[in-house]
Amino acid sequence: MNLILLGPPGAGKGTQSVLLEKRFNIPQISTGDMLRAAVKASTPMGLAAKAYMDAGDLVPDSVVVGIVHERLQEPDCADGFILDGFPRTVPQADALNESLTQLTKGLDAVVSLQVNVSVLVERLTGRRTCKNCGKGFHLKFDPPAQDGSCSACSGELTQRDDDHEETIRRRMDTYHQQTAPLEDYYRRAGILLTVDGMSGIEDVQQEILAGLQAR
Repeated sequence: MNLILLGPPGAGKGTQSVLLEKRFNIPQISTGDMLRAAVKASTPMGLAAKAYMDAGDLVPDSVVVGIVHERLQEPDCADGFILDGFPRTVPQADALNESLTQLTKGLDAVVSLQVNVSVLVERLTGRRTCKNCGKGFHLKFDPPAQDGSCSACSGELTQRDDDHEETIRRRMDTYHQQTAPLEDYYRRAGILLTVDGMSGIEDVQQEILAGLQAR
């Protein structure tokens, strides 16, 4: 099962990827993880990426796609994979198609989690993390026993800079400008599966599984 998960920040891609990973026994692969692993392993593409990163530059698509190409050749991808966070743009999707063709692999489905922006803002602005032990909370859905303090170690709770509303809305704008067009791209390819990401975690998972089974 070869899958891509699409959706804006906070849509639940990471949560659903973990569940799919366990369900199909295939690796969930994120761009960030791949970059760090390739750099650490000093692969040819990892060394190329490191040169850009050390210079403070963005890693170009050609290098990112090369790292994805390297990663998909690893033994744990023999039975499938879940790409989370890649591709982000249509040019990246074109390059990924070329890479998959070279590897004689194809995509079974592209799952797009559909969520309301106002709900995403509520989800993300409510997140808090303990500075001491790293435990996560949510002011509405999983609040600490005492305001401002971690229920596990009494450490101070903080809000990540990218969880402020203004930052979140900028990230949403970026997503819709760059990544949302991928929905049309994969819809034309006949492999887009849109799923209501507003439901509970298990309900979303069941909708994904039902959609995959119907293909």
